[in-house]
Amino acid sequence: MFGKMPQDSGGEIDDAVLTVTEKDAAKLEWPLDRRWASRYFLVGAVIVALLFGRAVYLNVFQGEKYRAIAERNSVRLVPLPTPRGIVYDRFGVPLVRNLPSIDAVLVPFDAPKDTAGREELKNALESTLSIAPESVDAVFALAVKNPLTPVLLKKKLSQEEVIAILSQEERFPGINLFKSAYREYMDSVMFSHVLGYEGKISEGEYAASAESEYLPTDSVGKQGIEKSYERELRGERGFERVEVDAFGRPKKVLGTVQSKAGSDLFLSIDAELQKRSFDALASFLESKGLERGAVIALDPRDGAVRALVSIPSFDNNLFAEGISSDAYRSLIEDESKPLFNRAIAGEYPPGSTFKPVIASAALAERLISEDTRIESRGGIAVGSFFFGDWKAHGFTDLRGALAVSSDVYFYSIGGGYGGIPGLGIDRMKSYAERFGYGSPSGIDIPGEGDGFLPDGEWKKERFGERWYIGDDYHASIGQGFVTATPLQIANSVAAIANGGTVYEPHIVSQVRTVDGKISVKEPKAIRSVGIDPYILQVVREGMREAVTEGTAQSLASLPVPVAGKTGTAQFGTGKKTHGWFASFAPYDEPELAMIVLVENQETDTYNAVPVTKEIYEWYFRERSKPRTDP
Repeated sequence: MFGKMPQDSGGEIDDAVLTVTEKDAAKLEWPLDRRWASRYFLVGAVIVALLFGRAVYLNVFQGEKYRAIAERNSVRLVPLPTPRGIVYDRFGVPLVRNLPSIDAVLVPFDAPKDTAGREELKNALESTLSIAPESVDAVFALAVKNPLTPVLLKKKLSQEEVIAILSQEERFPGINLFKSAYREYMDSVMFSHVLGYEGKISEGEYAASAESEYLPTDSVGKQGIEKSYERELRGERGFERVEVDAFGRPKKVLGTVQSKAGSDLFLSIDAELQKRSFDALASFLESKGLERGAVIALDPRDGAVRALVSIPSFDNNLFAEGISSDAYRSLIEDESKPLFNRAIAGEYPPGSTFKPVIASAALAERLISEDTRIESRGGIAVGSFFFGDWKAHGFTDLRGALAVSSDVYFYSIGGGYGGIPGLGIDRMKSYAERFGYGSPSGIDIPGEGDGFLPDGEWKKERFGERWYIGDDYHASIGQGFVTATPLQIANSVAAIANGGTVYEPHIVSQVRTVDGKISVKEPKAIRSVGIDPYILQVVREGMREAVTEGTAQSLASLPVPVAGKTGTAQFGTGKKTHGWFASFAPYDEPELAMIVLVENQETDTYNAVPVTKEIYEWYFRERSKPRTDP
């Protein structure tokens, strides 16, 4: 109580007495306190709202992201080995198998983050697994964006290396052991250009692959069938959901998604024929002091490749197991180019193996008949130029010209001479293209060459010169600017043998999935050559006479009748030639069409004929039991 209010000295005294209690005083002060409390409440509400909003954002909009991060710290998806499909020959003989392997991989997220810790890890890896420190640095550099993705350090660990890592885990933080498999190629040198090889995925291949399609630890097909049928062979990856400790070591399997093995491939290749062809060519080359050659055998009825040999070859197991830099350097620096598949990629002047195409064209254009006779006195002269024949053949008709390989006859029908107008380069090119020259055949392994068919416009652009009759002469006998791959020549001979159909050559005939579903690769006819069947019969008869009366009479003793065409093609500025023999057998019902190439002969000899004879001798006489396709 404050007592009585004093009287106003200038007025009357009020009889009423004003009494004020503490409660009343508080009521008088309340408006001031309430203003401050309102402010505190407002600030608090804003803070709560912000916290609540942040919580909603993190849980609703970013919740999946942070839950995944948290889970990855304790749960990992560990990839399971995916068995790669097996490759078989046409009779079910396996050409490759998978062998189990333990690989060392690094998960950068679990590795030391400090410099000292990483140096200790690198020293441990160098002393135990012989992994260079710079290789580990490269792995860390690769893993900046995906530190949880395992990166391959070393394949195919030895038992001692595995035990060392398991018994000293504390020395190898971030290092895991990964079950995988590697390829072992049987008769690897003989089949390497067909099968190719698989190897560790490169940075470029990994970057170009679809997300989750590959891991940096994976291997992929690099050449041959392994590359062109990578999708079928590789299968589908499985995973284990594994709980790990703070060091990334697996503690508990929470679930498994099984891998799905890759599909098996059945080739059209006859493994025994492949081996016999390889041995026949390799032995012959060695006997002559030569190094390079090729053999291709096709089934002219459907384009199936029965054998494909390129010598020199290489051991594709070196790549499958992880080739050393020294071994790889020796291969790529080898002047004989063992990695080069000359059977499909080598481009050579076809020589006289080109003459059956020119003969077909001349008959189709009615420049000559089958009985037209032309005399060869050893060459023809045009102005100051002389175009020689390999010998004087006298008068021959078309069949005889094919049999004895008369150059003068084909000069005359190709470029014109003695009243015969000649085809000219444009028509020669047009017919050659029908038989498959000048463009890839479409075989189902990578690296095929184009070959080349010139014309007048090309020569003018390339050399600034017009096309001369001498250029026609050279082209008509498969020389000059004309080039072809062995596969193109074999395919053209197959078309002559089967009556005029050019097929797309294929090596794979069937694909079998892991659940047993089989898909068959149907023959693909690219085109018909569009030439009267009788004309092709005349050409076949001329090729048959090459064996009975002409340049390949050593083949007459074979158990089946053979038709063929010899060829020698000069190259470079010296006297060396490439030796060819193109053939098909049996003559009446062709089962094989074959080309044999012997590179870098010293003289114009028919070195490819003995190789052909040895292959046919085995195929048609020595096979103990007939076989059927699977």
